Amino acid sequence: MALKLNVPTLDSPQAAEELKKVILTSEPDAKVDIDTVAKTVTVEAQASEETFKQLITATGHQIA
Repeated sequence: MALKLNVPTLDSPQAAEELKKVILTSEPDAKVDIDTVAKTVTVEAQASEETFKQLITATGHQIA
Protein backbone atom coordinates (compact mmCIF):
# COMPACT_ATOMS: atom_id res chain seq x y z
CA MET A 1 0.00 0.00 0.00
CA ALA A 2 1.39 3.39 -0.97
CA LEU A 3 1.34 6.21 1.54
CA LYS A 4 1.04 9.70 0.06
CA LEU A 5 1.82 12.69 2.25
CA ASN A 6 1.53 16.40 1.48
CA VAL A 7 4.75 18.16 2.54
CA PRO A 8 4.32 21.91 1.87
CA THR A 9 7.87 22.74 3.05
CA LEU A 10 9.43 20.63 0.29
CA ASP A 11 10.73 23.40 -1.93
CA SER A 12 13.78 22.17 -3.82
CA PRO A 13 15.26 19.12 -5.52
CA GLN A 14 18.06 19.18 -2.94
CA ALA A 15 15.56 18.99 -0.07
CA ALA A 16 13.79 16.13 -1.85
CA GLU A 17 17.04 14.22 -2.31
CA GLU A 18 18.00 14.73 1.33
CA LEU A 19 14.60 13.51 2.50
CA LYS A 20 14.77 10.48 0.21
CA LYS A 21 18.19 9.55 1.66
CA VAL A 22 16.84 9.76 5.21
CA ILE A 23 13.85 7.56 4.36
CA LEU A 24 16.01 4.99 2.56
CA THR A 25 18.49 4.90 5.43
CA SER A 26 15.67 3.90 7.76
CA GLU A 27 13.81 1.71 5.23
CA PRO A 28 16.26 0.49 2.55
CA ASP A 29 13.58 -1.51 0.68
CA ALA A 30 11.13 1.38 0.43
CA LYS A 31 9.99 2.80 -2.90
CA VAL A 32 10.13 6.58 -2.53
CA ASP A 33 8.73 9.11 -5.00
CA ILE A 34 9.01 12.81 -4.20
CA ASP A 35 7.27 15.44 -6.30
CA THR A 36 8.60 18.92 -5.47
CA VAL A 37 6.03 20.63 -7.71
CA ALA A 38 3.02 18.95 -6.06
CA LYS A 39 4.93 18.90 -2.74
CA THR A 40 4.09 15.25 -2.12
CA VAL A 41 6.02 12.27 -0.81
CA THR A 42 4.78 8.82 -1.80
CA VAL A 43 6.27 5.83 0.01
CA GLU A 44 5.69 2.11 -0.41
CA ALA A 45 7.19 0.13 2.46
CA GLN A 46 6.51 -2.13 5.41
CA ALA A 47 6.98 0.56 8.07
CA SER A 48 4.01 2.38 9.55
CA GLU A 49 2.66 5.74 8.43
CA GLU A 50 3.77 7.18 11.78
CA THR A 51 7.37 6.11 11.10
CA PHE A 52 7.49 8.08 7.85
CA LYS A 53 5.81 11.11 9.40
CA GLN A 54 8.48 11.11 12.11
CA LEU A 55 11.28 10.81 9.54
CA ILE A 56 9.88 13.71 7.50
CA THR A 57 9.44 15.99 10.50
CA ALA A 58 12.90 15.01 11.80
CA THR A 59 14.42 16.47 8.62
CA GLY A 60 12.74 19.80 9.34
CA HIS A 61 9.70 19.46 7.11
CA GLN A 62 6.05 19.85 7.97
CA ILE A 63 3.21 17.56 6.94
CA ALA A 64 -0.11 19.12 5.95
